Amino acid sequence: MLFEIKSPILGFEHVKAMRLERIDDIFLRITNTEGSVPSFTLINPFALREYEFEIPTALELLLDLKNCKNILVANIMVLQKPLEDSTINFLAPLVFNFDNKTMAQVVLDSLEYPQYSIAEPFKNFCEAPKDESQNESLKESASESPKPQDS
Repeated sequence: MLFEIKSPILGFEHVKAMRLERIDDIFLRITNTEGSVPSFTLINPFALREYEFEIPTALELLLDLKNCKNILVANIMVLQKPLEDSTINFLAPLVFNFDNKTMAQVVLDSLEYPQYSIAEPFKNFCEAPKDESQNESLKESASESPKPQDS
């Protein structure tokens, strides 16, 4: 599914649209519609921890979130080998509005959200899973390659 970028992803201000592909219930991938760079693996933060933040009013207006019913929040994950060495950026979530196909990156203030990190180790969420089957499911999902989808 294609999304117009209303507020750029830091470091990739030239990118105007991204394609979102769902890998499974936890992992997603976004890729530039005009080339191979950038491409990011995303993760559903709510599958890992309690995660809450305020979306700035300007971004709410840009994404037209007031009456939106279909919002997705995801975080960029930097994959490493072994997978447990991967990191997650909880300070700059991506917000997707499925109703109007727009997206933006929200940059949170680390002083206002000290519980979140820009490079939170994935192993922090693998070591103490709710149960062992959930831990294995996370690892398997992250290592799968996405299946191509038409949009």
